[in-house]
Amino acid sequence: MLNPEFRIGAAGGFAALPDAPRANGAGGAGGSFGALYRELNAEVSRFIAQGDDAGGGLSPEAQVHRLQAGAVDAPSAEQQAWLARIAPLAEEAGRALGVAPEVLSAHAALESGWGQRPIRTEAGADSHNLFGLKATAAWRGDVAEVQTTEYEDGVAQPRRAGFRSYADAGSAFRDFAQLIGGSPRYQGALGTGGDALAYGRALQQGGYATDPAYADKLARVAAQIAKGKR
Repeated sequence: MLNPEFRIGAAGGFAALPDAPRANGAGGAGGSFGALYRELNAEVSRFIAQGDDAGGGLSPEAQVHRLQAGAVDAPSAEQQAWLARIAPLAEEAGRALGVAPEVLSAHAALESGWGQRPIRTEAGADSHNLFGLKATAAWRGDVAEVQTTEYEDGVAQPRRAGFRSYADAGSAFRDFAQLIGGSPRYQGALGTGGDALAYGRALQQGGYATDPAYADKLARVAAQIAKGKR
């Protein structure tokens, strides 16, 4: 299970991050956690006061600390219920890819609007395409043709595109895991554990998404999920 607080920028797993420093003594675990909290707080404060140009940007840990400080809302009850339904599928795919299931759940939430904005077939049926995978020439399954948005040189452009259509959500997760695990373009995403920012950036670099803010958006959704588990 995902720790209530975690650092998305720490590749390989989740790291606890307390709500406030604990008075367990400077030499104990509470003292080290308190020092980390104060350090990240100071970095975020400098960033807000001076801006990215002056401070060189936030570290991945501080970026997530800033999000978890209150910049995101916890998932609604309906969203939590949806996350619970896909959790076993995310766990299975996560084991195959070396990615935390919560990160994959965040990815599916980002692409599908928490399951509320599914890609639909011409007949109006749910395609169960939770990861926005397009129907390339190699795809042999059903296809859903829809209007989408692509970014060219940072500018959003409307496009008509074909997307893969599945019988159920389990098929979508398995196909996604097979695609990411077997493609040389996305090898950087494998084994990223709970590092949602690194996972998103690796996908972006591999050409998974054209949105220049894609990795940041994914990390924000992951922070929402973490906030809901406090």
